[in-house]
Amino acid sequence: MRTLADLGDLTGRRVLVRVDFNVPLDGHGGIADDTRVRATLPTLRELRERGAALVLVSHLGRPKDRDPALSLAPVAARLSELLGAPVTMAPAVVGEEVAAQAHALRAGDVLLLENVRYEPGETKNDPDFARSLAALADVYVDDAFGAAHRAHASTVGAAELMPVRAAGRLLEREVRTLQSLIEAPARPLVAILGGAKVSDKIMVIERFLQVAETILIGGAMAFPFLRAGGHAVGNSLCAEEDVEHARGLLALASDAHARLVLPSDLVLADRFGADAAAQPLDGVEVPDGMMGLDIGPRTVAEYVGLVATAGTVFWNGPMGAFELEPFAAGTRAVAAALASAPGVTVVGGGDSAAAVERFGLADQMTHVSTGGGAALELIEGRQLPGVDVLR
Repeated sequence: MRTLADLGDLTGRRVLVRVDFNVPLDGHGGIADDTRVRATLPTLRELRERGAALVLVSHLGRPKDRDPALSLAPVAARLSELLGAPVTMAPAVVGEEVAAQAHALRAGDVLLLENVRYEPGETKNDPDFARSLAALADVYVDDAFGAAHRAHASTVGAAELMPVRAAGRLLEREVRTLQSLIEAPARPLVAILGGAKVSDKIMVIERFLQVAETILIGGAMAFPFLRAGGHAVGNSLCAEEDVEHARGLLALASDAHARLVLPSDLVLADRFGADAAAQPLDGVEVPDGMMGLDIGPRTVAEYVGLVATAGTVFWNGPMGAFELEPFAAGTRAVAAALASAPGVTVVGGGDSAAAVERFGLADQMTHVSTGGGAALELIEGRQLPGVDVLR
């Protein structure tokens, strides 16, 4: 994979930088969390210091047509604050006015294109749209790991048309960290997997069964495994197809390299809600009318102990409904255990990244990925189109 070190002299050159500014919004036109903007600052600063002019391209949400609520204008304002330099907001993604703005850029200037998903040609990797993007610059840099698993015009099509192309510092670090997690981890390797659906993480679990020492299961994903093992799950989230997937994975785990560990106690409620009364359950037999919403204290103690003795820990997926305070204890405890762990700690994006940010522990992790889906696909062993095009 080519990196910024391979680009040579950038003085006076325009660089099309694919960034991931798909940030959460607060409902009032502001940014709720600027983590993804801050994550790309090392690349943007280095390119500017090397004399490049920057044309930034990103998506935000999944707009229907040109939804003004998903304009990147608030991001331009925040990026300007973080860079300490003006950031010009383009009126569109491509077109004559945008092309004129791009070609007028001087060294150190920054132009942010409007939401690239305003253009239907983006997700279709339309050749004409890709050519329009490529025509805006001389050099291509991809620093959007969160979009690297998508073969879109801004991640693949434009890159293929620009002979001088490379990975930014964020993308480079993400790929190297996650590859080393699978290929050469400090041992023992412990994987903590949670979330809602087993079907979303079948291949990830299969991969860790081959390469990890221990897999810890939590969150709603635990209930299909528990039901497959003959336990009652009450009203807990548990799709029938996930039970079948869990049954297959338990069979694989019986003679796999890794040990698959399930919760031994739970926290229940009669409904999903912030005002629901949390009830501890000493065991995993969930009564009718109740639902499991967090792992229990005995499970927390076991998981925390395994994290403390791990050489490497990978975490993707909360241990419970952490967005509701009565059911946040399990996820908070796991996050705190990673923060104080002596080994390498990698948080695989998505809700896990949101959790460590919420608990103020992100800076204490070895690496917090900016791409949940891309991180999981890389761990599964799948090829990422946005990475392959940079080789």
